[in-house]
Amino acid sequence: MAEMKWYEEGKPVFVMVAINFFLAIVNILLKKVLDEGMNNLVIITYRQCLATSFLAPIAYFWERKSRPKLTSRILCHIFLGAIVGPTLTQYFFLLGIQYTSATFSCAFINVVPVLTFLMALPFGLETVNLKSKAGRAKLLGTVVCVGGAMMLTLYKGLPLTNRPSSQASTQMTNQASSRFSPQKRAERWTIGTIALVAGSIFWSSWFLIQARISKQYPCQYSSTAIMSFFSAIQSAVLSLVIERDISLWVLRGKAAILTVLYAGIMGSGLSFVGMSWCVKKRGPLFTSAFSPLIQIIVAIIDFFILHEQLNLGSVLGSVLVIIGLYILLWGKSKEAQSCMIKPQAVEEEEAHQEAPV
Repeated sequence: MAEMKWYEEGKPVFVMVAINFFLAIVNILLKKVLDEGMNNLVIITYRQCLATSFLAPIAYFWERKSRPKLTSRILCHIFLGAIVGPTLTQYFFLLGIQYTSATFSCAFINVVPVLTFLMALPFGLETVNLKSKAGRAKLLGTVVCVGGAMMLTLYKGLPLTNRPSSQASTQMTNQASSRFSPQKRAERWTIGTIALVAGSIFWSSWFLIQARISKQYPCQYSSTAIMSFFSAIQSAVLSLVIERDISLWVLRGKAAILTVLYAGIMGSGLSFVGMSWCVKKRGPLFTSAFSPLIQIIVAIIDFFILHEQLNLGSVLGSVLVIIGLYILLWGKSKEAQSCMIKPQAVEEEEAHQEAPV
């Protein structure tokens, strides 16, 4: 019985660790193909089409007996979730990755749990009691995390490494330097940072929307397949409106094909199913709390394999964001424990009062 309980409690943790590993690899691959000139909306459309094709048969056979009625209200919520999550979140994050770096972009993902917490307050999904340690910890963690995010945004700092780059890496750096002037690169970095802020806000909003969808339509495979289908249509329409060049839809090279396949099946398909399941089991804050793993994995790959430069501002900002995040989560866990203890205490008191003297 104890082993079964441990397995059930640890399963969401294992799922979120695996998902963030998949997403870290996706970010590295996407950075490569974006630097080679692939359009971000085309990437989103292809990966959502693949996710739909992959998940639709699974959803049909796996959930055909347990699937509730799909009402127009639920469809509207899923359509909204598709706009906010797979479509706009991916668009802004891909724009941010393209204009900055994979490691810097992943650092902004760490802000998502705090934004989710702040956005959940007006809807009553989260509360803050400043008279308790848990409430003060949640507030302190939020302030520290926001401070780290501001440092990431406003302060780049001195380079911390002076590693010899590989020939391919040096060639790519020289090409980027010759393509853009220092002023242009600074402008691109600013635009990328703004896009990452927008992407973080949209992703936090998606967690709240998904929490509502999970209650109304608790079939992760079916809801994710429908959401991916809607997102594919939305991304295709946006792409045709913004960029009318048909040649952008041609996948050139093995790297582009591999990235689209991996991002579609692992990044959009299984990852969104896993996150939807975890939101249903443990809530939006728990699910978003594993975001720092993406940055850690990407930073390791960037530093040891791709030989990316590390800056003081990125490191200090990331450390502050992670510290603030886990102060917030500590407060959240203490609050959950106190909520579990209070009902037990009330039951014991009522039982004592009802006992014969």
